[in-house]
Amino acid sequence: MKHVIALDVGGTGMKAALVGADGALLHEARRATGRERGPDAVVESILTFAADLRAYGEEHLGESAVAAGVAVPGIVDAENGIAVYASNLGWRDVPMRELLGKRLGGVPVALGHDVRTGGLAEGRIGAGKGADRFLFVPLGTGIAGAIGIAGTIESGAHGYAGEIGHIVVRPDGPDCGCGQRGCLETLASASAVTRAWAAASGDPTADAADCAKAVESGDPAAVEVWRNAVDALAAGLVTALTLLDPSTLIIGGGLAEAGETLFTPLRAAVEERVTFQKLPHIVPAALGDTAGCLGAGLLAWDLLSTEVSA
Repeated sequence: MKHVIALDVGGTGMKAALVGADGALLHEARRATGRERGPDAVVESILTFAADLRAYGEEHLGESAVAAGVAVPGIVDAENGIAVYASNLGWRDVPMRELLGKRLGGVPVALGHDVRTGGLAEGRIGAGKGADRFLFVPLGTGIAGAIGIAGTIESGAHGYAGEIGHIVVRPDGPDCGCGQRGCLETLASASAVTRAWAAASGDPTADAADCAKAVESGDPAAVEVWRNAVDALAAGLVTALTLLDPSTLIIGGGLAEAGETLFTPLRAAVEERVTFQKLPHIVPAALGDTAGCLGAGLLAWDLLSTEVSA
């Protein structure tokens, strides 16, 4: 059965699948990145995992994968197939497309940024299906974004499009790793809420999920922490929708797992801030942590389609 290899590389783990031409998941697997052994070990883990997936396809599906797609974190030069930088994996300028192509016997390989790849899946087959213009914003350790236009993801002239987490929403806010102060991700990411709630509750082990539960029970300190995060998030999102005018705004990541505890006040906060702008549909992501892997499969099939048409 004709299929492609799809790999989503995270900070500590990898999700993978063999994906059929109709988008069906023919096989799924997970594996650790091995980052505790250093960046070279991470690269080798990716290559070995891909080779094992190829072997599985040959044995169980009757043929080798016809292409591969891989989504990686950090800065990505997708055009040249290079994983430029990822602080959580410790690598720089890894020629991922070339290395994977060699390990997989010369099949074409597509490389993508993890959030933009997840956004591609959400836009085509997830919460944004049917939307001509959408913005996908996952709220996790940090905050990034994927700009969807007519079934594709806009990466920008230099590959940095969608970095909404580094919009400054509070100029006097916390220092950000990017060198600015008051960036959106320092105030409204799951990590930011975790830090704020741990401090407010006096429990260093408390996290964002605990804060959401405390909000639901009416804890005034939790309500204040949550309100501050939602207000900052709304400010950043209104800036984004003013520039991009999406029809659908898809919110994912760990913080979105709070459901209407997040979405009800967020929709209200965004609506309060708009003036001339048109309100988009604000919806939760539909694919969860499988989005990156599914998107990597889409990248692989798109690559094959491009090669055929060329």
